[in-house]
Amino acid sequence: MPPSLRFPSSRSLSRRQTPHEPDLPGVRGTVRVDGRTKDLTKRLKSGDIAVIDHQDLDRVSAEALLDCKPLAVINAAPSITGRYPNMGPEILVDAGVPLLDNVGTDVMLTLVDGQSARLDGDTLYAGEVVVAKGTILDHDLVAAAMIEARAGLAVQLEAFAANTMEYLRRERALLLDGVGVPDITTVLDGRHALVVVRGYHYKADLETLRSYIREYRPVLIGVDGGADALREAGHRPDLIVGDMDSVSDATLSCGAEIVVHAYRDGRAPGLERVRKLGLDSVLFPATGTSEDVAMLLADDKGASLIVAVGSHATLVEFLDKGRSGMASTFLTRLRIGGKLVDAKGVSRLYRSRISNFSLGVMLFVGMFALFVALAATPAGTTMLQLVAARWDDVWSFVVGLST
Repeated sequence: MPPSLRFPSSRSLSRRQTPHEPDLPGVRGTVRVDGRTKDLTKRLKSGDIAVIDHQDLDRVSAEALLDCKPLAVINAAPSITGRYPNMGPEILVDAGVPLLDNVGTDVMLTLVDGQSARLDGDTLYAGEVVVAKGTILDHDLVAAAMIEARAGLAVQLEAFAANTMEYLRRERALLLDGVGVPDITTVLDGRHALVVVRGYHYKADLETLRSYIREYRPVLIGVDGGADALREAGHRPDLIVGDMDSVSDATLSCGAEIVVHAYRDGRAPGLERVRKLGLDSVLFPATGTSEDVAMLLADDKGASLIVAVGSHATLVEFLDKGRSGMASTFLTRLRIGGKLVDAKGVSRLYRSRISNFSLGVMLFVGMFALFVALAATPAGTTMLQLVAARWDDVWSFVVGLST
């Protein structure tokens, strides 16, 4: 990370004090408390102290926290349990954000959102009262925990395989025959589909795919907050798929077709929200993640290529998502097969095409060769003289208008 983007350490941060506050050590900021990290990041501001309850802090959540530039992060739960090598703590520590770990769940009830607090070393104070005490994670502690966590991957792999078989048993008809996929009005047959999840590097991927989107005009499918990501990048989603827990009302009302992901028994908590906005929607009952539902829908409706933005590709990324083995994601990719392409692969292939600069050079060389060929023949010379005369007439006309 460039030095200009690094966060100062807790020791080098200046204290925020009012004239009535004693000169106490540590750093002071406004507390923002929420048990759901993705909800907290919607209102977390630069200089705030984030208080979360997030076991095995994942990469996406850590990057979302980092974007808000918090003064420090207090985690009620252990940021690394050792089940697998999760990436979140390392991202925060590398950026210089103090991470006070495993302080206990009482802090979520003791602190009031919006109050002032002071972090001094491994202790968090509200006024003069100690409200939390834990472990400040540093590079050495995180590195040691990662080594232990990698040793536990074999256990997680067994759980992953078991969950995969269970998911296959429950969703065999959907995966093999497409049974249960609803009808939609958006036409995907023979077109590319761009499925956007608010996951790893989604902003950078959308930026690099601008030219691809402009040329191929794929069907833009936003998965929950991924629909907001599309609008932030200047695009309007064609389809919004998900349980509607992290997409804004403005995006839901942008004119896109809405597919509400429901539980297999038909319960859909997000359906009521859509109805309150006066919007029509389609229900898709299925086990698994909304990301998988969006991909299965695109595949079933005949998309010729599915480009995934912010999705998951490796076993560690599946586990880092925090779901039971992410079996549905694994099997969905097997079901889609060669149609699925990661956004990074598309951007690399697309950049390998002839650039605008190269096209300009080729055009200049071609025009120069044509000029030389015309100048070498009597007929060509006469044509060039006529063109030059016409150009003189046009230029004289322009000069006359200006004077």
